[in-house]
Amino acid sequence: MNASHPDRSYVVLGAGGGVGSHIVDVLAATGRAVRAVGRTRPPARPGVESAAADLNDPAQVREVVDGADVVFHAAQPPYTRWPQEFPLLTDSIAVATSTVGARLVMVDNLYMYGPGVSPMTEDLPYAATDPKGRVRAAMARQLLERHRNGELDVVIGRASDYYGPRGTASAAGESLFAAALGGRRATGLGALDQPRSWSYLPDVATALVRLADAPRAGGRAWHLPVAEPLTQRQLITAIYQAAGRPPRIAALPRPVHRLLATVNPMLRELYGTRWQFTHPFIVDWSRFATEIGAFNPTPHDQAIKDTLAWFSERTVMTRRAD
Repeated sequence: MNASHPDRSYVVLGAGGGVGSHIVDVLAATGRAVRAVGRTRPPARPGVESAAADLNDPAQVREVVDGADVVFHAAQPPYTRWPQEFPLLTDSIAVATSTVGARLVMVDNLYMYGPGVSPMTEDLPYAATDPKGRVRAAMARQLLERHRNGELDVVIGRASDYYGPRGTASAAGESLFAAALGGRRATGLGALDQPRSWSYLPDVATALVRLADAPRAGGRAWHLPVAEPLTQRQLITAIYQAAGRPPRIAALPRPVHRLLATVNPMLRELYGTRWQFTHPFIVDWSRFATEIGAFNPTPHDQAIKDTLAWFSERTVMTRRAD
């Protein structure tokens, strides 16, 4: 437990998702008072209060965040509905959190920067032109403006594409780890040999909790710690080798991707962010190390091993259920 905050109360919105569920893990493991909230009630677990709420409804959010000192915003709408639903969702959460006087910790990504500079620092301008990047930029601006106006204490933590246990929906999730375990081909986006930063879910959660408890973290965006960059080819190869399989890798060429995007909604969304996979996409998290403190990211080999174990166990449980 963080001895300086033994009596704080934490609420995790989006507790059923990849990031949110790991935030609950970190808080529960340190004996903190935590309420896990999802669109449906998260599964019961020792020492954790669970609740369900429509997070688009400020009244319902106000009810589930009542009494909180810190609220984690780890919720998001379906990937294909970000422009239509994400701003309203975030506004609902911000209004409710402000009402109860809690700190809001927003789980963010790197889409807002757009193609260009790498390594990416927190001081880069928001240059994204794709809809998802513009949505992320607009939400960050609005939250930080609320902080400057004294309406809301806000901390923003930014992760790269992640992998890890329970990380099924990421670009480095099901399509890579389940494919490796099944001996199927993994398909990469863009250029397979451009270096990229990859976030590991347990590390993301641990860093977010540290930011939540850092008094001077408010009113700023922070890049979360990551291990050394890997290309898509290096990551996929490491996953297959850890799974005891020969690597099977294919790239999705731009013309084919563009054609498939006309009929497949998810591929259409991914086409809009394809630029992230055609150039170096590297995170500079030195601000976190300097101002928040030392952090040792989980080495990729251990992170991959633990993630494969989770996907393997999930496969076994699914087969038993069938």
